[in-house]
Amino acid sequence: MSAINLDAFRANNTIEAEKFRGMVKNKLLFNLFMLRSLPMGFIAGLSVKEFTAEKCSIAVPYRWLNQNPFSSTYFAVLAMAAEMSTGMAGMMHTTNAKPSIAILVVGLEAEFVKKATGLTIFTCEDSNEILKTIEDAIASGDGRTVKCTSTGRSESGDVIAKFNITWSFKARSK
Repeated sequence: MSAINLDAFRANNTIEAEKFRGMVKNKLLFNLFMLRSLPMGFIAGLSVKEFTAEKCSIAVPYRWLNQNPFSSTYFAVLAMAAEMSTGMAGMMHTTNAKPSIAILVVGLEAEFVKKATGLTIFTCEDSNEILKTIEDAIASGDGRTVKCTSTGRSESGDVIAKFNITWSFKARSK
């Protein structure tokens, strides 16, 4: 039964992943998605800089609404951008998935290297590991986790922060 589910997932994923990337690349559709699903991300000004099958880059500006008392971007706003850069690949592979897949953050580790006083761009290149984890969860019938790394850099390339976000995936039973 698990092999059948995995074959169904792979066939459906080819179509649905491309649809999801198309929605993300359409600024109007993505902003509507943000308003509905992640309103604080919309308010904070998160934007997609790059989204391919291999990686995702999310930008977050430094501005009055996002600041902390120390004249830098508030850590929670940085965490939101880092989570989004890791979660987009998971969402790409689980949106309209057959079988349906549960996705959840189960861990977060952060290292802050430098003050974020301008635009910070978080990049995650763990999309292939995410897909392998989802496929393993479907094949086994059990939940699986994957730790994804997102590195935030300033526009000049300086590392601002590094986040490790652990995601859990589990195929839902009918």
